[in-house]
Amino acid sequence: MKLLLCTLASAVIMLFGAGDTEDTTAGSVRASKDVTLQADPLSAFWLAAIPIHAEKDTHGQAVPGHKTVILSRWTKNNLYFLFICPYEELNLKPDPTTKSETNQLWNWDVAEVFIGTDFDNINRYKEFEVSPQGEWIDLDIDLSKPHHEDGWVWNSGFQSMARIDQTNKTWYAAVSIPFASIDTRKPAPGNTFRINFFRSQGPSNNRKNIVWQPTMAQTFHVPSRFGLLKLGTR
Repeated sequence: MKLLLCTLASAVIMLFGAGDTEDTTAGSVRASKDVTLQADPLSAFWLAAIPIHAEKDTHGQAVPGHKTVILSRWTKNNLYFLFICPYEELNLKPDPTTKSETNQLWNWDVAEVFIGTDFDNINRYKEFEVSPQGEWIDLDIDLSKPHHEDGWVWNSGFQSMARIDQTNKTWYAAVSIPFASIDTRKPAPGNTFRINFFRSQGPSNNRKNIVWQPTMAQTFHVPSRFGLLKLGTR
């Protein structure tokens, strides 16, 4: 039992360790096969991932108490992410549904990943959001259009799940994104994507935005500020 507790403690320290928050390239670790989505960061699947840390606001200032860890894995079919989200106060949509996507989910607490493969037209990318209650939305973004949020009618076929740990004031969101919905290439080590990770957290009078790569603007939609995600074997 003592050994197990020490192992779990070491895993938690690894996840929330200092990390290099100035790095603009993140890694996704290959997995041998697809798995059922799980939101347990101490599972064998997620412990093999390399933590990515988001702890600043959109202008690069620290957001104390909300250091977010993102983990990523990939298989020949799917790209996986797990968000570990400490919170002070939740802002949840009443009467949630997980049977269909929730338009304008970004008005509530969400974890988001923006990902693109077009390095020539960086204004085209995909957006995926999950709430603490498991609500979801996916969008095909084209910033050249006057209302890019209309891209919510697109359907990627991605899967998601979430859970709230009220005792430890942390919520978790896991997603599985089919490569076929975001890339024309065959998934392979070395493939690179343009990416950024975001959270919107808390009620309107104490709203916090937490980002991986600061956009230096009020909006998340600044693709020139995205970082990179590289598919690796480790």
